Amino acid sequence: MGCQLCRPTVTDEDIDKTLVIFRKKSTNPFEKTSERFSSTNPFGGEIEEGQKKKKTRSMFSWLGGDSSKKKNKEVLETVSEGLRKIYKQKLLPLEEFHKFHDFHSPALDDPDFDAKPMILLVGQYSTGKTTFIRYLLESDFPGIRIGPEPTTDRFIAVMHGDEEGSIPGNALVVDAKKQFRALSGFGNAFLNRFQCSTLPNQVLESVTIVDTPGILSGEKQRIDRGYDFTGVLEWFAERVDRIILLFDAHKLDISDEFKRCIEALAGNEDKIRIVLNKSDMVDHQQLMRVYGALMWSLGKVFKTPEVSRVYLGSFWDHPLHYDLNRRLFQDEQHDLFQDLQALPRNAALRKLNDLIKRARLAKVHAYIIAELRKQMPSMIGKDKKKKDLIQNLDKIYEQLQREHNISPGDFPDVNKMREKLQTQDFSKFNPLKPKLLEVVDGMLATDIARLMAQIPKEEAAAPAGSNGSADPTVRGGAFSQTTEAETPFGFGRGEGFDKGADEAEWVVSRERTTADSTFESLGPVNGYLSGRAAKEHMVKSKLPNSVLGKVWKLADIDKDGQLDADEFALANYLINLKLEGHEIPSELPKHLIPPSKRGEQDPVYPSLNDNDE
Repeated sequence: MGCQLCRPTVTDEDIDKTLVIFRKKSTNPFEKTSERFSSTNPFGGEIEEGQKKKKTRSMFSWLGGDSSKKKNKEVLETVSEGLRKIYKQKLLPLEEFHKFHDFHSPALDDPDFDAKPMILLVGQYSTGKTTFIRYLLESDFPGIRIGPEPTTDRFIAVMHGDEEGSIPGNALVVDAKKQFRALSGFGNAFLNRFQCSTLPNQVLESVTIVDTPGILSGEKQRIDRGYDFTGVLEWFAERVDRIILLFDAHKLDISDEFKRCIEALAGNEDKIRIVLNKSDMVDHQQLMRVYGALMWSLGKVFKTPEVSRVYLGSFWDHPLHYDLNRRLFQDEQHDLFQDLQALPRNAALRKLNDLIKRARLAKVHAYIIAELRKQMPSMIGKDKKKKDLIQNLDKIYEQLQREHNISPGDFPDVNKMREKLQTQDFSKFNPLKPKLLEVVDGMLATDIARLMAQIPKEEAAAPAGSNGSADPTVRGGAFSQTTEAETPFGFGRGEGFDKGADEAEWVVSRERTTADSTFESLGPVNGYLSGRAAKEHMVKSKLPNSVLGKVWKLADIDKDGQLDADEFALANYLINLKLEGHEIPSELPKHLIPPSKRGEQDPVYPSLNDNDE
């Protein structure tokens, strides 16, 4: 009994001090204070009253050197790192337990999370896929072949490298730093038709472009390839950031193989952009009919009520055959390039979105596999039952939809699933493991939300103008706007509100004859037109009051609530530009300021040197 007096006792004050130390040790910005004390729930939560004693014991064991609880306390430096960790720790166990990789996509590797955005070009032969790449890069790449016949006979991944070179497919899929290791499953017939072309190009510092063989027609062409062509496209579609479908203005037919390839892209419609290339080869009347025919053909393949956006243009450096649509092609190219330039900025969000889709599919796959295992007999009649289950797979889908409240769109294609199930042994399937599903549900509810909140912070912290994935836009090649902006051929130069920017004469003065006569007819007082009189004239343009209000703010330069002759002429000029379809700028360009008002924009304030001597 006396020895107990010598034992050190733990007081409430000691516990409070220890809690302070523990809070300082926790550095995970994604964890709330209440979540840092949870040792059993991986997704955090409040500590129950009955568990306080247990939590305190875990806390003291951590202080005593137990490092098993420190794994989830690490700070996620980037979104890509966070995605990689939660995939390997929470989603991958579910995939492996239910053989997800045998039915759907192979397991993700580290390069899949760190790779630069990829652009996949798909189209029939001689639609300009390789020429499109050359147009973007403004240079040739190793292995380039351009011609009217089917020239590109392989998949070519055009990537950045310090020197020009070519890496064959068999060597490429064993490179742990590249994201193509899973392609080894398609066999040597494909790997012999796969290569990586590297070259030092500024565009490739931000993106990777994948060229594909031209799609032909007929069943014989598909068999002669010797590998699963649509399967390879499906693998790329799951991992790329943009899929560009190219059509030729003279070749709008969608062959059987092309239709199968487009169907293989199902589930990735948000990544698809459609380009009607070589549009300058037809005049404006024919172009209208070609566009309508293409939309009709696409409506039969893409079974969606929405109309796909089609970009018109001619992506090569040849002279335009019909120059009438030059402005249209320039606007369409600008819109497409803006979409492609934003890929590095949205790469993290795209990877996060793809991981969410993968997790939802993995959950549904687990339910399907577990249900098939559940209905298999233990001894006799396995083969017959297997055939019945495969045949009635659609009914199993409906049953799972009702039991687990799953959307029909989350289920894999029933025909593809039947084909994969033919070679599987149902008795070796694992039953449902609720704990794995709970972990994935927690990942979707908690970890994904934390990573989404991290994306804006990561973008804000990224150094502007740096190369690689930190660069917010694609630069170089055809994307370079710096050089073009210094010439009269830059986008929007000399048009709309930029008209007259490089001229000494005030551009409004050329068209102010009518405005001056109107100004005098409205009865100005002492050279100024009141706001009421100006409004009566301006509303005749039928523009909304919100637009006319912007015009007034820009035209009333001295902010006195009335317009003189120069300001009235400027207001009419701005209204006419808006009626022509141009957007009103938020600030008045310097070249549109009337010469009589330019001194008022830069007032001279007295300085100490202006004092009388």
